[in-house]
Amino acid sequence: MIGPDGEQIGVMDTRDAVQQARQLGLDLVEIAANAQPPVCRIIDYGKFLYEQKKKQHEAKKKQTTVQVKEIKFRPATDDHDYSYRMERARGWLNEGDKVRATIAFRGREMTHRELGAAILGKLKQDLADIADIEVAPKMEGYQMFTIFVPKKK
Repeated sequence: MIGPDGEQIGVMDTRDAVQQARQLGLDLVEIAANAQPPVCRIIDYGKFLYEQKKKQHEAKKKQTTVQVKEIKFRPATDDHDYSYRMERARGWLNEGDKVRATIAFRGREMTHRELGAAILGKLKQDLADIADIEVAPKMEGYQMFTIFVPKKK
């Protein structure tokens, strides 16, 4: 058992510990249940919960969420459209997001998959300075896609 000011009181019966906590006007809180014997502490339970909530909030603030943004191409995408989408992808990668590049094929375009692979290859070269490939280009139904992740700094 640990006292209200952090000093080690020692091993004692549960009833005695609860009685001692009540005399001080505080609560007996189990800190480490898996320890042998379990570790308890005499503290104000409301304050304890507040501190824990505060710690969780701080930890959540430091956490970053990575989103997957998508840019779509067609096998016949023009150079200007390609460069615009490439710049958008570059911006997202600089912000720390993942980028999924998708090439959608329709009808007879499926016979010319090499056109889609060429666009993804060019995109890979243009983004090589800031991104790595997480998923290599592959087909999924009528779409070919790859996923870029920002390089570690």
